[in-house]
Amino acid sequence: MPRQSYKSDLTDEQWRLLEPIIPALKGTGPATPKYERREIVNALLYMARTGCQWQYIPHDLPHWKTVSDYFYQWRDNGTWDRIVTTMREQVRRANGRKVTPSFAILDSQSVKTTEVGGEKGFDAGKKVKGRKRHLLVDILGMLLVVWVTSASVQDRDSVRPMLLEARARFATLQAIAVDTAYRGDVVDAAAHDTNIDVQVVKRSDTAQGFEVLPKRWIVERSFGWANRSRRLSKDYERSTYSSEAWIHIAFAQLMVKRLA
Repeated sequence: MPRQSYKSDLTDEQWRLLEPIIPALKGTGPATPKYERREIVNALLYMARTGCQWQYIPHDLPHWKTVSDYFYQWRDNGTWDRIVTTMREQVRRANGRKVTPSFAILDSQSVKTTEVGGEKGFDAGKKVKGRKRHLLVDILGMLLVVWVTSASVQDRDSVRPMLLEARARFATLQAIAVDTAYRGDVVDAAAHDTNIDVQVVKRSDTAQGFEVLPKRWIVERSFGWANRSRRLSKDYERSTYSSEAWIHIAFAQLMVKRLA
């Protein structure tokens, strides 16, 4: 009998969008793979949404070791990155925009890590020991580039690697918006070398308390969307590459719902 569905499961329409991008599963010799690709993806989406550990994946989903193996395989071969790219392009088309952006917004989020180890540091400004998620998003809030580092990395020091990656991916990108933490010679040099204008959006001198800043709120909303995935409530990963993969999965889940 078919299993009962979880709220995180892909619908038939959502799976039709993802199916062409998900690599074929490998059987042993001529054997047919034990699980379907859709069920492997469903298990990963369940983990992203609920935040459960590998060995706590429900028994009516594929075995946790198989799901884990494909997570790392698809992380390393760029599958999740390709999914985000394809879904983002379709979301942009659906909103009457060109496939690649001319404007983007950059910000970071510091999150705590756990005892699993791996790269970590201390963000003296936010008083957080852990890692920092650097996100570059388009005007719709869709993910363009993500880089996970130690929390001790200064925001301004992330600009060069983020802009270099953005320039390599998006020839049309002309400008990005940032807050006042992204100032200094290193930022000016990165903007010059990549020919991307870095626009610092400042708070009003007369503002009291919270203030919505033009364009800057878009990336804050993107962090809010990502936080719906409990797997991202902290950074549970030993590798920053795995941390980035879960962010890709969270945005893939968001965008495929937008499209279907």
